[in-house]
Amino acid sequence: MLRYQLHFVFELNMRYDGRIILAQKFTSMKLNSLTAISPIDGRYRNKTEELADYFSEYALIKYRVHVEIEYFISLCEIPLPQLADFPVKHFPSLRDLLKKFSEADAQTIKDTEKVTNHDVKAVEYFLKEKFDALGLDKWKEFIHFGLTSQDINNTAIPLSFKDANEQVYLPIVHRLIIQLEKLAADWKEIPMLAHTHGQPASPTLLGKEIFVFVERLKEQLHLFDQIHYSAKFGGATGNLNAHQVAYPKIGWTEFANDFTERKLRLKRSRHTTQIEHYDNLAAHFDAMKRINTILIDLCRDMWTYISMEYFKQRVNKNEVGSSAMPHKVNPIDFENAEGNLGIANALFEHLSAKLPVSRLQRDLTDSTVLRNIGVPVSHTLISLSSIEKGLSKLLLNEDALNSDLEKNWAVVAEAIQTVLRREGYPKPYEKLKELTRGTGGITKESIHDFISKLDVSEDIKSELRKITPQNYTGVSFSI
Repeated sequence: MLRYQLHFVFELNMRYDGRIILAQKFTSMKLNSLTAISPIDGRYRNKTEELADYFSEYALIKYRVHVEIEYFISLCEIPLPQLADFPVKHFPSLRDLLKKFSEADAQTIKDTEKVTNHDVKAVEYFLKEKFDALGLDKWKEFIHFGLTSQDINNTAIPLSFKDANEQVYLPIVHRLIIQLEKLAADWKEIPMLAHTHGQPASPTLLGKEIFVFVERLKEQLHLFDQIHYSAKFGGATGNLNAHQVAYPKIGWTEFANDFTERKLRLKRSRHTTQIEHYDNLAAHFDAMKRINTILIDLCRDMWTYISMEYFKQRVNKNEVGSSAMPHKVNPIDFENAEGNLGIANALFEHLSAKLPVSRLQRDLTDSTVLRNIGVPVSHTLISLSSIEKGLSKLLLNEDALNSDLEKNWAVVAEAIQTVLRREGYPKPYEKLKELTRGTGGITKESIHDFISKLDVSEDIKSELRKITPQNYTGVSFSI
């Protein structure tokens, strides 16, 4: 699908600071990484282009067409008296309008919008023209019958968001979780010095620390999956007024519920104003924000482990880490991801805070905001791709992990004082604190010398001597 960035052809004399500036002439050109304003459609287009099928202007128009066609068919299925003679053999022809919907069709609708100054009305006129071409003009006034534009927008947009999540976003998140699970399994027996408050702490297992993120992500995905994709479908102020006045004997509430939930696979909000109240949409954004926050935490941990040389990175001989320092191999993938996750979360925060608020039965502030849903999703997608790449480049440096453990024998103090407590030894915590706190040079030898002077049995001393930074790692970890 070709995308174009529009540049108007013009000459403009601009007076600034007493000087005349002649603006450059621009011509229409194909959108590419050099002419795009947003990096989503430029530098990172290869990572986000599949989202164009859900969040572009073309996609929005196509989803509107989808809703309008299915709504008309549903009216025929009641049937309304005036649609009772509509030939059902034309249902496939109507659905073909969607299957064959092209950029040229979308452009036709945009051209009509320039005249109507109303985007959804332009879709209605487009479909009426298609009915004329199919010889179905007798029934064309039932296109968009009884609806307001938000009945189309507040079904088309959540449906496109749902499809984007199910087809693009969630599969990538699940793929990342699988990647993390594999790393956790590969490193499940690798001991590592833990750090709390930036200080050496009781040793842990590298695989377990990776699996922490697996568990967190899975839990948030579970919560994400509980949120309905909600839609509004109820006429100008949510009461199906026009439907009811025209056909008072039809159960319009049941019809609206069935159409929204069976045909569009969305949960209909029963009591609304002119617009969907967006509470569940906001909940989706907040859930995605929490997932992103977990990923920011992951990126910062990986970045720190790399800086501590617990990991090295696979080197591409053609890449450059610094324009001045030839030795540099930067953790750029995790840095890129962290930056994009921050942008995504800032936008998700605004979307979730703004959309549920509308003056009285509606104002128009939601309309322009909704057009930006694809932006934070795109930045999230860029981040997920970068994290996958960064993780794939990690090379475990066991020597560095073991060296840190050997330098920090003080961390077994917790183990020793706990065993001594078990044995009823007087003030064991205080004795180990006196030995280890704020002092350097705690080694295997000094720990064993301390053990040898304890007034305990040789069996207990033997038990204590077996404790090392490498084996004091707690409960065995398994996936």
